[in-house]
Amino acid sequence: MISLDILPHNPGCYLFTDDQDKIIYVGKARDLKKRVSNYFQKQDHAPRTRALVLASRGVQFIVTNTEVEALLLENTLIKKHQPCYNIKLKDSSRYAFIELTDEDFPRIRVSRKASGRGSFFGPFTSARERTFVYQLIRKTFGLRTCKRMSRRACLRYHLGHCAGPCIGKISQADYQARVKRAAFALAGKSRELLESLQLEMAELSDRQEFERAIQLRDEIAALQHLEERQQVEKSRKYDQDVISYRAEEGSVFLMLFKVYRGTLEGKEEFVFAQSDNFLEEFLVAYYSEREPPEELILAEPLEESLVDFLTALKGKKVHVTVPRQGEKKELLELARKNLDIGFFGDRMKVQALAEALHLPRAPQVIECFDISHLAGTFSVGSMVQFRGGRPDKSNYRRFKIKSVQGIDDFASIAEVVRRRYSRLKEEMQEMPDLILIDGGKGQLSSALAVLRELRLKIPIISLAKEKEEIYVPGLDGPLDIKKNEKASLFVQEIRDEAHRFAITYNRLLRKKAIAD
Repeated sequence: MISLDILPHNPGCYLFTDDQDKIIYVGKARDLKKRVSNYFQKQDHAPRTRALVLASRGVQFIVTNTEVEALLLENTLIKKHQPCYNIKLKDSSRYAFIELTDEDFPRIRVSRKASGRGSFFGPFTSARERTFVYQLIRKTFGLRTCKRMSRRACLRYHLGHCAGPCIGKISQADYQARVKRAAFALAGKSRELLESLQLEMAELSDRQEFERAIQLRDEIAALQHLEERQQVEKSRKYDQDVISYRAEEGSVFLMLFKVYRGTLEGKEEFVFAQSDNFLEEFLVAYYSEREPPEELILAEPLEESLVDFLTALKGKKVHVTVPRQGEKKELLELARKNLDIGFFGDRMKVQALAEALHLPRAPQVIECFDISHLAGTFSVGSMVQFRGGRPDKSNYRRFKIKSVQGIDDFASIAEVVRRRYSRLKEEMQEMPDLILIDGGKGQLSSALAVLRELRLKIPIISLAKEKEEIYVPGLDGPLDIKKNEKASLFVQEIRDEAHRFAITYNRLLRKKAIAD
């Protein structure tokens, strides 16, 4: 049992421990006694916080003079102990490095982790900038990218993008010299490298080794371009960060916009478990590893102690703005819109379809059927499943048509629908919320007859390919849904995936038949 009597009414940090005396959470408080007591008195905690309380067996504390000192100490303790209940930020697009591998003929590649025996350069916060540098370096210095060195020249060699070490077109010593120059460029030492290359080019020209001099000239031009671009990047300082978030079902979905002098330069997306002070915890974790901006734009104000903490990290005042109107408010709304689309776009598609079809509830599980054949031969059926608006490939199914000869899409659809749902019914498994048939009224009627035969009441529609018209049972004509509406686009997306899956299976059977 945790004793709260020993806790003082002072600012500081508290450390929850488990039954092995391992630190599982570090937090800061303006009043240690009140803050820690709140964990055990409050009943409506977030799920993550409830789990923390259940796992806690003891509490330690460190008193500080101010709340800002507590924030600084909290950050240090989290880094030291890596508690399992503190936020561990996992960016949806982790920053990547450019790696030169440790091999006789090193290769260049993009690496998500700076671990191993190679040389790593970065991380690159911009995927576009990383791709530019990666492509320029590998083409300029002719570095290989292949995992295994084949004895045959590849397309990159014939395009002049690789020096061809695999076929002996360059010695190991010359290749290593190129790698060394590439490393200098990636390390930002382009100026020193340029000077040496210019001297070497002049000497080669004097000796009339023009082919090698031309190669160096091209390297110099590429490096000058890279240096100019790097200088522009170094001169940039993002002076605004815009943060929007939504907490739902125990998780926090957060979008962070990087804005430089009013121009959006990039965004980062985060998902982490919800806790009682998740925003404060996120800001401390995030900006402890990065320089805070000059201005932070949020939908709600921050405590003064947290603003002082960010200011201490930056070395000058960090301004926190909660805009009510104007450009900053528009930026905040744009971040929120991107948040909704990025994290909840699938949910919005499903809801739009439910409204368009007047369904009583959103169809979380949708199954779609398609038929593919080659002039009546190798007839196959496919079924794809979308769950929560996304493909659930673990539940895809494919069928060889057994009872139909020649071209009869109506009978083929009936067969695969019967095989699918008679089995689900027999095994008492989950039925879909909506069935989609690729085809017009005829295919829809065939599938509906099977459902009635099996005594299943599942909403069913079909999509006719020519005009992307949606048909439902009981109506002679298609629904009044335009093909560029969100609901129709979602149905088309599902149909296209079923079509792709069916064609893939049809081609596989044909290849097997030819091989046999």
